[in-house]
Amino acid sequence: MTKKLLIIFAIALLSYSTVSAQVGELRSTFSIGGNAGYVLSNVGFVPKVTQNYHGGNTFGFSMRYTCEKYFATICSVAAEVNYAQLGWKEKILTQQDVPVTIADTDIPMAYQRNINYVQVPVMAHLAWGRETKGVNGFINLGPQFGAYLNDSYDSNFDIRDESAYKLSERACKTIVQDTMRIENSFDYGIVAGAGIEFSHPKIGHFLIEGRYYYGLGNIYGDTKKDYFGRSNYGNIVIKATYLFDLFK
Repeated sequence: MTKKLLIIFAIALLSYSTVSAQVGELRSTFSIGGNAGYVLSNVGFVPKVTQNYHGGNTFGFSMRYTCEKYFATICSVAAEVNYAQLGWKEKILTQQDVPVTIADTDIPMAYQRNINYVQVPVMAHLAWGRETKGVNGFINLGPQFGAYLNDSYDSNFDIRDESAYKLSERACKTIVQDTMRIENSFDYGIVAGAGIEFSHPKIGHFLIEGRYYYGLGNIYGDTKKDYFGRSNYGNIVIKATYLFDLFK
């Protein structure tokens, strides 16, 4: 736990120092706006749980402070407060890699957990290209923190009845996660992304970005007495953001 927090602190310090060196052309532009996108998420369980990606929405408030231009690099600090729908979707297969079906039907067994969070990424935003009118490319890097809100599940079989799982037919027999409550309400990790931005002085900034989040925390306990040694998030995010300059 201490090592993970030190990694987060180092990333945050690097992000801050990258954009606050103040050796280039000074800027003081504060921009605010909103963002929306789609999240593909899974959970890295150990022991392994075979999965497909869980799909969900994300949206929230965005802000950015541009502090300098260092040679060709436009340096900013970006932060967001987002609502995000995360979780996992199980891939229930037999040893022959075909879906396990429910009862005596041809309907594949299905289970997914839907977990809702408030997420706060704080990132170094580095851009190259047009600053106020035109197109630039950018990268984002920094820590992200999340607070658990609630969760639910979707299933076409009775998860309270172990016989309904048809364990003798399954390739992956790990099922305890289906009925376990989320134990850790605080999530943290590292986020990195890249995208393009179109800017115009009269209408603002439009950004399209692809982003990946790697969780350093676990949703379940990870001590020797716990079932899972690891249960961290991996998220792929595609999002669009609109910003307008509040002051320059």
